Amino acid sequence: MSVTHALPLLAPLFLVAASLFSCFAPAKRPRLAIKVAELAAIGAMVIALVSTIVLIRDGSATGPMFGIGLFTFGSRLDPVSLVMLSLVSFIGWVVLRYAGTFLDGEARQGPFTGWMTATLAAVLFLVQSGTLLQFVIGWIASSLLLHQLLLFYPQRAAAQRAARKKFIVSRIGDASLIAAALVLGFTFGTGEISAILTAAREGAGGSWSVLASALLALAAILKSAQFPTHGWLTEVMETPTPVSALLHAGVVNAGGFLLIRFADVMLQAPVVLAVLVMIGGFTALFGSLVMLTQPAVKTSLAWSTVAQMGFMILQCGLALFPIALLHIVAHSLYKAHAFLSSGTAIETVAAIRRPGPVAIPDGKAVTRAFLLALTIYGMIGLLFGFSEKPPQAIALGAILIFGVAYLIAQGLADAAPWALTRRTLLASLFAATAYFALQHGADMLMHGTLPATPRPGPLEWTLMILGVISFGTVAVAQALFPLWAYHPAAAGLRVHLTNGLYVNALFDRLLGGWQHNKAATTQAATPVKD
Repeated sequence: MSVTHALPLLAPLFLVAASLFSCFAPAKRPRLAIKVAELAAIGAMVIALVSTIVLIRDGSATGPMFGIGLFTFGSRLDPVSLVMLSLVSFIGWVVLRYAGTFLDGEARQGPFTGWMTATLAAVLFLVQSGTLLQFVIGWIASSLLLHQLLLFYPQRAAAQRAARKKFIVSRIGDASLIAAALVLGFTFGTGEISAILTAAREGAGGSWSVLASALLALAAILKSAQFPTHGWLTEVMETPTPVSALLHAGVVNAGGFLLIRFADVMLQAPVVLAVLVMIGGFTALFGSLVMLTQPAVKTSLAWSTVAQMGFMILQCGLALFPIALLHIVAHSLYKAHAFLSSGTAIETVAAIRRPGPVAIPDGKAVTRAFLLALTIYGMIGLLFGFSEKPPQAIALGAILIFGVAYLIAQGLADAAPWALTRRTLLASLFAATAYFALQHGADMLMHGTLPATPRPGPLEWTLMILGVISFGTVAVAQALFPLWAYHPAAAGLRVHLTNGLYVNALFDRLLGGWQHNKAATTQAATPVKD
Protein backbone atom coordinates (compact mmCIF):
# COMPACT_ATOMS: atom_id res chain seq x y z
CA MET A 1 0.00 0.00 0.00
CA SER A 2 1.44 3.33 -1.05
CA VAL A 3 0.26 6.91 -1.01
CA THR A 4 1.29 7.28 -4.65
CA HIS A 5 -1.29 4.64 -5.61
CA ALA A 6 -3.99 7.09 -4.49
CA LEU A 7 -2.86 9.49 -7.23
CA PRO A 8 -5.70 8.49 -9.63
CA LEU A 9 -8.21 10.00 -7.18
CA LEU A 10 -7.09 13.43 -8.35
CA ALA A 11 -8.61 12.79 -11.79
CA PRO A 12 -12.27 12.74 -10.66
CA LEU A 13 -11.55 15.55 -8.16
CA PHE A 14 -10.48 17.81 -11.01
CA LEU A 15 -13.76 17.17 -12.80
CA VAL A 16 -15.82 17.60 -9.64
CA ALA A 17 -14.21 21.02 -9.18
CA ALA A 18 -15.04 21.88 -12.80
CA SER A 19 -18.63 20.76 -12.23
CA LEU A 20 -18.98 22.98 -9.16
CA PHE A 21 -17.50 25.88 -11.08
CA SER A 22 -20.18 25.45 -13.75
CA CYS A 23 -22.86 25.98 -11.09
CA PHE A 24 -21.76 29.61 -10.80
CA ALA A 25 -21.23 30.17 -14.53
CA PRO A 26 -23.78 31.75 -16.89
CA ALA A 27 -26.36 29.33 -18.23
CA LYS A 28 -25.83 30.58 -21.79
CA ARG A 29 -22.40 30.59 -23.39
CA PRO A 30 -20.37 29.87 -20.22
CA ARG A 31 -17.02 30.41 -21.94
CA LEU A 32 -14.87 30.17 -18.82
CA ALA A 33 -16.71 27.11 -17.47
CA ILE A 34 -16.14 25.28 -20.76
CA LYS A 35 -12.42 26.06 -20.62
CA VAL A 36 -12.23 24.92 -17.01
CA ALA A 37 -13.98 21.66 -17.92
CA GLU A 38 -11.54 21.02 -20.77
CA LEU A 39 -8.57 21.77 -18.51
CA ALA A 40 -9.96 19.37 -15.90
CA ALA A 41 -10.15 16.62 -18.51
CA ILE A 42 -6.58 17.38 -19.62
CA GLY A 43 -5.56 17.23 -15.97
CA ALA A 44 -7.16 13.79 -15.72
CA MET A 45 -5.11 12.63 -18.72
CA VAL A 46 -1.95 13.94 -17.08
CA ILE A 47 -2.84 12.01 -13.92
CA ALA A 48 -3.25 8.88 -16.06
CA LEU A 49 0.20 9.46 -17.55
CA VAL A 50 1.85 9.96 -14.16
CA SER A 51 -0.02 6.92 -12.82
CA THR A 52 1.54 4.87 -15.60
CA ILE A 53 4.98 5.80 -14.31
CA VAL A 54 3.94 4.90 -10.76
CA LEU A 55 2.57 1.53 -11.92
CA ILE A 56 5.75 0.68 -13.82
CA ARG A 57 7.91 1.70 -10.87
CA ASP A 58 5.94 0.32 -7.92
CA GLY A 59 3.60 -2.28 -9.40
CA SER A 60 -0.10 -2.82 -8.72
CA ALA A 61 -1.53 -1.89 -5.33
CA THR A 62 -4.47 -0.32 -3.55
CA GLY A 63 -3.87 3.10 -2.06
CA PRO A 64 -4.63 4.07 1.54
CA MET A 65 -8.17 3.10 2.50
CA PHE A 66 -10.48 5.31 4.52
CA GLY A 67 -13.39 3.98 6.57
CA ILE A 68 -14.30 1.09 8.83
CA GLY A 69 -14.78 -2.56 7.88
CA LEU A 70 -16.81 -2.95 4.68
CA PHE A 71 -17.49 0.79 4.56
CA THR A 72 -14.13 1.84 3.15
CA PHE A 73 -12.87 3.80 0.18
CA GLY A 74 -9.60 3.22 -1.64
CA SER A 75 -8.15 3.71 -5.12
CA ARG A 76 -6.83 0.69 -6.99
CA LEU A 77 -3.97 1.20 -9.46
CA ASP A 78 -3.33 -1.77 -11.75
CA PRO A 79 -3.28 -2.32 -15.53
CA VAL A 80 -7.08 -2.65 -15.71
CA SER A 81 -7.83 0.58 -13.84
CA LEU A 82 -5.05 2.42 -15.67
CA VAL A 83 -6.40 1.46 -19.10
CA MET A 84 -9.88 2.59 -18.14
CA LEU A 85 -8.61 5.77 -16.48
CA SER A 86 -6.72 6.74 -19.64
CA LEU A 87 -9.64 5.82 -21.91
CA VAL A 88 -12.31 7.72 -19.96
CA SER A 89 -10.09 10.78 -19.52
CA PHE A 90 -9.31 10.98 -23.24
CA ILE A 91 -12.88 10.43 -24.43
CA GLY A 92 -14.12 12.89 -21.81
CA TRP A 93 -11.77 15.56 -23.11
CA VAL A 94 -12.86 14.98 -26.72
CA VAL A 95 -16.56 15.04 -25.85
CA LEU A 96 -16.23 18.19 -23.73
CA ARG A 97 -14.40 20.00 -26.54
CA TYR A 98 -17.07 18.96 -29.02
CA ALA A 99 -19.90 19.91 -26.68
CA GLY A 100 -18.48 23.40 -26.20
CA THR A 101 -19.11 24.14 -29.88
CA PHE A 102 -22.13 21.89 -30.45
CA LEU A 103 -24.21 23.51 -27.69
CA ASP A 104 -23.06 27.05 -28.29
CA GLY A 105 -26.06 29.35 -27.83
CA GLU A 106 -28.15 26.80 -25.89
CA ALA A 107 -29.99 28.38 -22.97
CA ARG A 108 -28.79 25.70 -20.51
CA GLN A 109 -25.25 25.07 -21.70
CA GLY A 110 -23.81 25.93 -18.27
CA PRO A 111 -25.80 23.27 -16.37
CA PHE A 112 -25.09 20.80 -19.18
CA THR A 113 -21.34 21.31 -18.75
CA GLY A 114 -21.72 20.78 -15.01
CA TRP A 115 -23.69 17.56 -15.34
CA MET A 116 -21.32 16.16 -17.97
CA THR A 117 -18.18 16.82 -15.95
CA ALA A 118 -19.88 15.33 -12.89
CA THR A 119 -20.79 12.20 -14.88
CA LEU A 120 -17.21 11.83 -16.08
CA ALA A 121 -16.00 12.23 -12.50
CA ALA A 122 -18.32 9.44 -11.36
CA VAL A 123 -17.08 7.11 -14.12
CA LEU A 124 -13.44 7.84 -13.22
CA PHE A 125 -14.29 7.19 -9.57
CA LEU A 126 -15.83 3.86 -10.58
CA VAL A 127 -13.03 2.49 -12.77
CA GLN A 128 -10.36 2.99 -10.09
CA SER A 129 -12.41 1.49 -7.27
CA GLY A 130 -10.37 -0.52 -4.80
CA THR A 131 -13.27 -1.34 -2.49
CA LEU A 132 -16.80 -2.65 -2.89
CA LEU A 133 -18.36 0.49 -1.41
CA GLN A 134 -16.53 2.78 -3.81
CA PHE A 135 -17.50 0.57 -6.73
CA VAL A 136 -21.19 0.63 -5.80
CA ILE A 137 -21.24 4.40 -5.23
CA GLY A 138 -19.43 5.10 -8.51
CA TRP A 139 -21.77 2.72 -10.36
CA ILE A 140 -24.96 4.34 -9.02
CA ALA A 141 -23.67 7.92 -9.23
CA SER A 142 -22.68 7.61 -12.90
CA SER A 143 -26.16 6.31 -13.74
CA LEU A 144 -28.05 9.01 -11.83
CA LEU A 145 -25.91 11.82 -13.23
CA LEU A 146 -26.30 10.48 -16.77
CA HIS A 147 -30.06 10.55 -16.18
CA GLN A 148 -29.86 14.33 -15.89
CA LEU A 149 -28.12 14.53 -19.27
CA LEU A 150 -30.71 12.30 -20.90
CA LEU A 151 -33.37 14.82 -19.81
CA PHE A 152 -31.53 17.86 -21.15
CA TYR A 153 -34.64 18.50 -23.27
CA PRO A 154 -37.29 17.57 -20.66
CA GLN A 155 -40.16 18.80 -22.83
CA ARG A 156 -39.58 16.01 -25.34
CA ALA A 157 -41.89 13.06 -24.66
CA ALA A 158 -39.53 10.56 -26.29
CA ALA A 159 -36.69 11.70 -24.04
CA GLN A 160 -38.85 11.28 -20.96
CA ARG A 161 -39.97 7.79 -22.00
CA ALA A 162 -36.44 6.57 -22.73
CA ALA A 163 -35.00 8.08 -19.54
CA ARG A 164 -37.81 6.54 -17.49
CA LYS A 165 -37.17 3.09 -18.95
CA LYS A 166 -33.46 3.39 -18.32
CA PHE A 167 -34.13 4.55 -14.76
CA ILE A 168 -36.19 1.45 -13.98
CA VAL A 169 -33.72 -0.97 -15.58
CA SER A 170 -30.78 0.73 -13.88
CA ARG A 171 -32.35 0.60 -10.44
CA ILE A 172 -32.87 -3.15 -10.77
CA GLY A 173 -29.23 -3.44 -11.80
CA ASP A 174 -28.19 -1.31 -8.83
CA ALA A 175 -30.09 -3.57 -6.45
CA SER A 176 -28.38 -6.61 -7.97
CA LEU A 177 -24.93 -5.04 -7.59
CA ILE A 178 -25.60 -4.02 -3.98
CA ALA A 179 -26.73 -7.56 -3.17
CA ALA A 180 -23.59 -8.97 -4.84
CA ALA A 181 -21.38 -6.56 -2.86
CA LEU A 182 -23.01 -7.62 0.40
CA VAL A 183 -22.58 -11.31 -0.42
CA LEU A 184 -18.92 -10.81 -1.35
CA GLY A 185 -18.19 -8.62 1.65
CA PHE A 186 -19.67 -10.99 4.24
CA THR A 187 -18.35 -14.13 2.50
CA PHE A 188 -14.73 -12.99 2.27
CA GLY A 189 -14.79 -10.73 5.33
CA THR A 190 -13.35 -7.71 3.56
CA GLY A 191 -14.41 -4.88 1.29
CA GLU A 192 -11.08 -4.66 -0.53
CA ILE A 193 -11.57 -5.94 -4.07
CA SER A 194 -7.99 -7.17 -4.56
CA ALA A 195 -8.21 -9.30 -1.41
CA ILE A 196 -11.52 -10.78 -2.60
CA LEU A 197 -10.04 -11.62 -6.00
CA THR A 198 -6.97 -13.22 -4.45
CA ALA A 199 -9.14 -15.41 -2.21
CA ALA A 200 -11.43 -16.32 -5.10
CA ARG A 201 -8.43 -17.28 -7.23
CA GLU A 202 -7.45 -19.72 -4.49
CA GLY A 203 -10.91 -21.29 -4.54
CA ALA A 204 -12.47 -19.67 -1.48
CA GLY A 205 -16.12 -18.64 -1.35
CA GLY A 206 -17.86 -21.82 -2.41
CA SER A 207 -21.56 -21.57 -3.26
CA TRP A 208 -21.71 -17.97 -2.02
CA SER A 209 -19.31 -16.99 -4.80
CA VAL A 210 -21.65 -18.60 -7.30
CA LEU A 211 -24.52 -16.53 -5.95
CA ALA A 212 -22.39 -13.37 -6.12
CA SER A 213 -21.40 -14.23 -9.70
CA ALA A 214 -25.05 -14.56 -10.71
CA LEU A 215 -25.89 -11.19 -9.15
CA LEU A 216 -22.88 -9.54 -10.82
CA ALA A 217 -23.90 -11.05 -14.16
CA LEU A 218 -27.44 -9.69 -13.79
CA ALA A 219 -26.12 -6.22 -13.00
CA ALA A 220 -23.81 -6.35 -16.04
CA ILE A 221 -26.58 -7.57 -18.36
CA LEU A 222 -28.90 -4.73 -17.33
CA LYS A 223 -26.15 -2.11 -17.52
CA SER A 224 -25.02 -3.23 -20.97
CA ALA A 225 -28.51 -3.23 -22.50
CA GLN A 226 -28.69 -6.95 -23.24
CA PHE A 227 -31.76 -8.57 -24.77
CA PRO A 228 -34.57 -8.16 -23.81
CA THR A 229 -33.80 -5.02 -21.73
CA HIS A 230 -32.03 -3.23 -24.59
CA GLY A 231 -34.88 -0.90 -25.62
CA TRP A 232 -33.83 2.16 -23.62
CA LEU A 233 -30.43 2.31 -25.33
CA THR A 234 -31.98 2.53 -28.79
CA GLU A 235 -34.36 5.31 -27.75
CA VAL A 236 -32.07 7.83 -26.03
CA MET A 237 -31.67 9.79 -29.25
CA GLU A 238 -33.44 12.92 -28.02
CA THR A 239 -30.33 14.02 -26.14
CA PRO A 240 -27.53 16.18 -27.61
CA THR A 241 -24.99 14.23 -29.66
CA PRO A 242 -22.20 14.63 -27.03
CA VAL A 243 -24.40 12.77 -24.53
CA SER A 244 -24.92 9.95 -27.02
CA ALA A 245 -21.16 9.76 -27.54
CA LEU A 246 -20.50 9.68 -23.79
CA LEU A 247 -23.18 7.04 -23.20
CA HIS A 248 -22.31 4.70 -26.04
CA ALA A 249 -18.54 5.13 -25.78
CA GLY A 250 -18.30 5.19 -21.99
CA VAL A 251 -21.07 4.57 -19.48
CA VAL A 252 -22.64 1.56 -21.21
CA ASN A 253 -19.28 -0.26 -21.00
CA ALA A 254 -19.57 -0.39 -17.21
CA GLY A 255 -21.26 -3.79 -17.41
CA GLY A 256 -18.28 -5.34 -19.15
CA PHE A 257 -15.89 -3.58 -16.79
CA LEU A 258 -17.78 -5.08 -13.85
CA LEU A 259 -17.28 -8.61 -15.17
CA ILE A 260 -13.62 -7.93 -15.96
CA ARG A 261 -12.89 -6.44 -12.55
CA PHE A 262 -14.46 -9.43 -10.76
CA ALA A 263 -13.13 -12.00 -13.25
CA ASP A 264 -11.72 -14.33 -10.58
CA VAL A 265 -15.11 -14.47 -8.88
CA MET A 266 -16.90 -15.10 -12.18
CA LEU A 267 -14.64 -18.08 -12.97
CA GLN A 268 -16.06 -19.87 -9.95
CA ALA A 269 -19.45 -20.10 -11.67
CA PRO A 270 -19.10 -21.83 -15.10
CA VAL A 271 -22.88 -22.05 -15.45
CA VAL A 272 -23.21 -18.27 -15.04
CA LEU A 273 -20.51 -17.77 -17.69
CA ALA A 274 -22.42 -20.10 -20.01
CA VAL A 275 -25.56 -17.99 -19.54
CA LEU A 276 -23.52 -14.89 -20.42
CA VAL A 277 -22.36 -16.58 -23.63
CA MET A 278 -25.94 -17.37 -24.65
CA ILE A 279 -27.38 -13.94 -23.79
CA GLY A 280 -24.42 -12.03 -25.20
CA GLY A 281 -24.25 -14.09 -28.37
CA PHE A 282 -27.96 -13.74 -29.08
CA THR A 283 -27.88 -10.00 -28.36
CA ALA A 284 -24.93 -9.56 -30.73
CA LEU A 285 -26.71 -11.40 -33.56
CA PHE A 286 -30.02 -9.68 -32.89
CA GLY A 287 -28.51 -6.19 -32.66
CA SER A 288 -26.41 -6.58 -35.80
CA LEU A 289 -29.40 -7.68 -37.88
CA VAL A 290 -31.66 -4.89 -36.65
CA MET A 291 -28.90 -2.35 -37.17
CA LEU A 292 -28.86 -3.06 -40.92
CA THR A 293 -32.54 -2.09 -41.26
CA GLN A 294 -32.40 1.30 -39.49
CA PRO A 295 -32.86 4.38 -41.71
CA ALA A 296 -31.48 6.94 -39.21
CA VAL A 297 -27.72 7.18 -38.59
CA LYS A 298 -27.86 7.63 -34.81
CA THR A 299 -30.44 4.87 -34.39
CA SER A 300 -28.29 2.54 -36.47
CA LEU A 301 -25.29 3.41 -34.27
CA ALA A 302 -27.38 2.69 -31.17
CA TRP A 303 -28.25 -0.78 -32.43
CA SER A 304 -24.58 -1.24 -33.28
CA THR A 305 -23.81 -0.56 -29.62
CA VAL A 306 -26.37 -3.18 -28.57
CA ALA A 307 -24.61 -5.71 -30.80
CA GLN A 308 -21.15 -4.68 -29.62
CA MET A 309 -22.16 -4.91 -25.97
CA GLY A 310 -23.56 -8.37 -26.66
CA PHE A 311 -20.25 -9.38 -28.19
CA MET A 312 -18.41 -8.00 -25.15
CA ILE A 313 -20.62 -10.02 -22.80
CA LEU A 314 -19.98 -13.06 -25.02
CA GLN A 315 -16.24 -12.55 -24.62
CA CYS A 316 -16.59 -12.35 -20.84
CA GLY A 317 -18.71 -15.50 -20.86
CA LEU A 318 -15.91 -17.27 -22.72
CA ALA A 319 -13.52 -16.07 -19.97
CA LEU A 320 -11.55 -14.02 -22.49
CA PHE A 321 -11.27 -11.09 -20.11
CA PRO A 322 -8.16 -9.41 -21.63
CA ILE A 323 -9.83 -9.48 -25.06
CA ALA A 324 -13.02 -8.07 -23.55
CA LEU A 325 -11.03 -5.15 -22.10
CA LEU A 326 -9.42 -4.62 -25.49
CA HIS A 327 -12.90 -4.63 -27.02
CA ILE A 328 -14.03 -1.91 -24.61
CA VAL A 329 -11.13 0.32 -25.67
CA ALA A 330 -11.63 -0.27 -29.40
CA HIS A 331 -15.41 0.12 -29.27
CA SER A 332 -15.24 3.26 -27.14
CA LEU A 333 -12.86 5.03 -29.51
CA TYR A 334 -14.81 3.95 -32.57
CA LYS A 335 -18.24 4.80 -31.20
CA ALA A 336 -17.19 8.22 -29.86
CA HIS A 337 -15.85 9.08 -33.31
CA ALA A 338 -18.92 7.64 -35.04
CA PHE A 339 -21.40 9.73 -33.03
CA LEU A 340 -19.39 12.94 -33.10
CA SER A 341 -18.89 12.67 -36.86
CA SER A 342 -22.40 11.42 -37.70
CA GLY A 343 -23.44 14.79 -39.16
CA THR A 344 -20.45 14.85 -41.50
CA ALA A 345 -21.15 11.27 -42.55
CA ILE A 346 -24.70 12.18 -43.56
CA GLU A 347 -23.43 15.06 -45.69
CA THR A 348 -20.82 12.82 -47.31
CA VAL A 349 -23.36 10.14 -48.28
CA ALA A 350 -25.80 12.77 -49.54
CA ALA A 351 -23.10 14.14 -51.81
CA ILE A 352 -22.56 10.77 -53.53
CA ARG A 353 -24.22 10.70 -56.92
CA ARG A 354 -24.96 7.01 -56.95
CA PRO A 355 -25.00 5.68 -53.39
CA GLY A 356 -25.16 1.93 -52.93
CA PRO A 357 -22.96 -1.12 -53.40
CA VAL A 358 -20.31 -0.94 -56.12
CA ALA A 359 -20.58 -4.66 -56.77
CA ILE A 360 -23.02 -7.32 -55.59
CA PRO A 361 -21.41 -10.73 -54.90
CA ASP A 362 -23.19 -13.90 -55.98
CA GLY A 363 -23.11 -17.27 -54.27
CA LYS A 364 -19.81 -18.31 -55.86
CA ALA A 365 -18.11 -15.06 -54.80
CA VAL A 366 -19.35 -15.47 -51.24
CA THR A 367 -18.10 -19.07 -51.11
CA ARG A 368 -14.66 -18.02 -52.41
CA ALA A 369 -14.60 -15.17 -49.92
CA PHE A 370 -15.27 -17.39 -46.91
CA LEU A 371 -12.70 -19.96 -48.02
CA LEU A 372 -10.13 -17.21 -48.57
CA ALA A 373 -10.92 -15.61 -45.20
CA LEU A 374 -10.51 -18.93 -43.38
CA THR A 375 -7.23 -19.49 -45.23
CA ILE A 376 -5.95 -16.07 -44.18
CA TYR A 377 -7.04 -16.78 -40.61
CA GLY A 378 -5.24 -20.12 -40.58
CA MET A 379 -2.01 -18.71 -42.02
CA ILE A 380 -1.86 -15.73 -39.66
CA GLY A 381 -2.87 -17.96 -36.75
CA LEU A 382 -0.02 -20.38 -37.46
CA LEU A 383 2.46 -17.50 -37.49
CA PHE A 384 1.28 -16.39 -34.05
CA GLY A 385 1.03 -19.95 -32.72
CA PHE A 386 -2.38 -21.60 -32.64
CA SER A 387 -1.21 -24.12 -30.05
CA GLU A 388 -0.58 -21.39 -27.49
CA LYS A 389 -4.08 -19.93 -27.80
CA PRO A 390 -7.04 -21.17 -25.75
CA PRO A 391 -9.83 -22.74 -27.83
CA GLN A 392 -12.15 -19.88 -26.79
CA ALA A 393 -9.84 -17.35 -28.45
CA ILE A 394 -9.62 -19.44 -31.63
CA ALA A 395 -13.41 -19.70 -31.80
CA LEU A 396 -13.75 -15.96 -31.25
CA GLY A 397 -11.26 -15.33 -34.02
CA ALA A 398 -13.28 -17.55 -36.34
CA ILE A 399 -16.37 -15.46 -35.58
CA LEU A 400 -14.47 -12.25 -36.29
CA ILE A 401 -13.08 -13.63 -39.55
CA PHE A 402 -16.64 -14.03 -40.84
CA GLY A 403 -16.80 -10.23 -40.88
CA VAL A 404 -13.61 -10.26 -42.90
CA ALA A 405 -15.22 -12.73 -45.31
CA TYR A 406 -18.13 -10.34 -45.78
CA LEU A 407 -15.60 -7.64 -46.68
CA ILE A 408 -13.73 -9.88 -49.12
CA ALA A 409 -16.96 -10.90 -50.83
CA GLN A 410 -17.47 -7.33 -52.05
CA GLY A 411 -14.05 -7.38 -53.71
CA LEU A 412 -14.54 -10.80 -55.33
CA ALA A 413 -17.82 -9.94 -57.04
CA ASP A 414 -17.66 -10.20 -60.82
CA ALA A 415 -18.41 -6.50 -61.27
CA ALA A 416 -15.90 -5.37 -58.65
CA PRO A 417 -13.03 -3.23 -59.94
CA TRP A 418 -9.48 -4.43 -59.26
CA ALA A 419 -8.88 -1.49 -56.90
CA LEU A 420 -11.74 -2.65 -54.69
CA THR A 421 -10.49 -6.25 -54.72
CA ARG A 422 -6.98 -5.15 -53.74
CA ARG A 423 -8.22 -2.93 -50.94
CA THR A 424 -10.49 -5.59 -49.45
CA LEU A 425 -7.73 -8.21 -49.50
CA LEU A 426 -5.25 -5.87 -47.83
CA ALA A 427 -7.84 -4.85 -45.25
CA SER A 428 -8.59 -8.52 -44.55
CA LEU A 429 -4.92 -9.33 -44.02
CA PHE A 430 -4.58 -6.36 -41.72
CA ALA A 431 -7.71 -7.32 -39.72
CA ALA A 432 -6.57 -10.92 -39.18
CA THR A 433 -3.06 -9.84 -38.20
CA ALA A 434 -4.36 -7.12 -35.90
CA TYR A 435 -6.62 -9.58 -34.07
CA PHE A 436 -3.79 -11.92 -33.13
CA ALA A 437 -1.31 -9.12 -32.45
CA LEU A 438 -3.68 -7.13 -30.23
CA GLN A 439 -4.82 -10.28 -28.45
CA HIS A 440 -1.21 -11.18 -27.73
CA GLY A 441 -0.52 -7.65 -26.50
CA ALA A 442 -3.61 -7.63 -24.25
CA ASP A 443 -2.65 -11.00 -22.74
CA MET A 444 0.87 -9.76 -22.00
CA LEU A 445 -0.36 -6.47 -20.50
CA MET A 446 -2.91 -8.17 -18.26
CA HIS A 447 -0.75 -11.14 -17.29
CA GLY A 448 -0.95 -11.56 -13.53
CA THR A 449 -3.83 -9.08 -13.24
CA LEU A 450 -6.59 -10.97 -15.02
CA PRO A 451 -6.91 -14.76 -14.73
CA ALA A 452 -5.94 -17.05 -17.58
CA THR A 453 -8.72 -18.57 -19.65
CA PRO A 454 -9.52 -22.07 -18.30
CA ARG A 455 -9.80 -25.12 -20.53
CA PRO A 456 -13.36 -25.47 -21.87
CA GLY A 457 -15.62 -28.27 -20.74
CA PRO A 458 -18.36 -30.03 -22.75
CA LEU A 459 -20.85 -27.19 -22.17
CA GLU A 460 -18.33 -24.57 -23.30
CA TRP A 461 -17.44 -26.57 -26.40
CA THR A 462 -21.11 -26.91 -27.31
CA LEU A 463 -21.69 -23.17 -26.95
CA MET A 464 -18.57 -22.32 -28.96
CA ILE A 465 -19.55 -24.58 -31.84
CA LEU A 466 -23.10 -23.25 -31.77
CA GLY A 467 -21.79 -19.68 -31.74
CA VAL A 468 -19.45 -20.22 -34.68
CA ILE A 469 -22.23 -21.84 -36.73
CA SER A 470 -24.75 -19.10 -35.84
CA PHE A 471 -22.44 -16.19 -36.62
CA GLY A 472 -21.26 -17.91 -39.80
CA THR A 473 -24.83 -18.40 -41.01
CA VAL A 474 -25.71 -14.78 -40.34
CA ALA A 475 -22.55 -13.59 -42.10
CA VAL A 476 -23.43 -15.62 -45.21
CA ALA A 477 -26.99 -14.26 -45.15
CA GLN A 478 -25.69 -10.69 -44.89
CA ALA A 479 -23.26 -11.21 -47.76
CA LEU A 480 -26.06 -12.57 -49.97
CA PHE A 481 -28.61 -10.01 -48.78
CA PRO A 482 -28.51 -7.84 -51.95
CA LEU A 483 -29.59 -10.89 -53.97
CA TRP A 484 -32.79 -11.49 -52.02
CA ALA A 485 -33.40 -8.04 -50.55
CA TYR A 486 -36.39 -7.36 -52.82
CA HIS A 487 -38.11 -10.70 -52.31
CA PRO A 488 -41.58 -10.28 -50.69
CA ALA A 489 -40.54 -12.45 -47.74
CA ALA A 490 -37.44 -10.33 -47.22
CA ALA A 491 -39.51 -7.16 -47.28
CA GLY A 492 -41.73 -8.52 -44.50
CA LEU A 493 -38.73 -9.63 -42.46
CA ARG A 494 -37.18 -6.19 -42.91
CA VAL A 495 -40.27 -4.53 -41.42
CA HIS A 496 -40.15 -6.79 -38.38
CA LEU A 497 -36.43 -6.24 -37.89
CA THR A 498 -36.80 -2.49 -38.26
CA ASN A 499 -39.13 -2.61 -35.27
CA GLY A 500 -36.74 -4.80 -33.28
CA LEU A 501 -39.16 -7.74 -33.45
CA TYR A 502 -41.45 -5.61 -31.22
CA VAL A 503 -39.68 -6.65 -28.03
CA ASN A 504 -39.35 -3.03 -26.95
CA ALA A 505 -43.06 -2.47 -27.61
CA LEU A 506 -43.88 -5.19 -25.09
CA PHE A 507 -41.69 -3.42 -22.53
CA ASP A 508 -43.49 -0.15 -23.29
CA ARG A 509 -46.86 -1.83 -22.73
CA LEU A 510 -45.70 -3.33 -19.44
CA LEU A 511 -44.31 0.02 -18.32
CA GLY A 512 -47.47 1.82 -19.36
CA GLY A 513 -49.63 -0.61 -17.44
CA TRP A 514 -47.45 -0.22 -14.36
CA GLN A 515 -47.72 3.56 -14.54
CA HIS A 516 -51.48 3.40 -15.07
CA ASN A 517 -51.92 1.14 -12.05
CA LYS A 518 -49.65 3.36 -9.97
CA ALA A 519 -51.61 6.46 -10.96
CA ALA A 520 -54.89 4.72 -10.14
CA THR A 521 -53.56 3.67 -6.74
CA THR A 522 -52.38 7.18 -5.98
CA GLN A 523 -55.73 8.65 -6.99
CA ALA A 524 -57.62 6.14 -4.84
CA ALA A 525 -55.44 6.93 -1.84
CA THR A 526 -55.98 10.69 -2.18
CA PRO A 527 -58.91 11.94 -0.05
CA VAL A 528 -61.63 13.79 -1.92
CA LYS A 529 -62.35 17.26 -0.61
CA ASP A 530 -65.85 18.68 -0.63
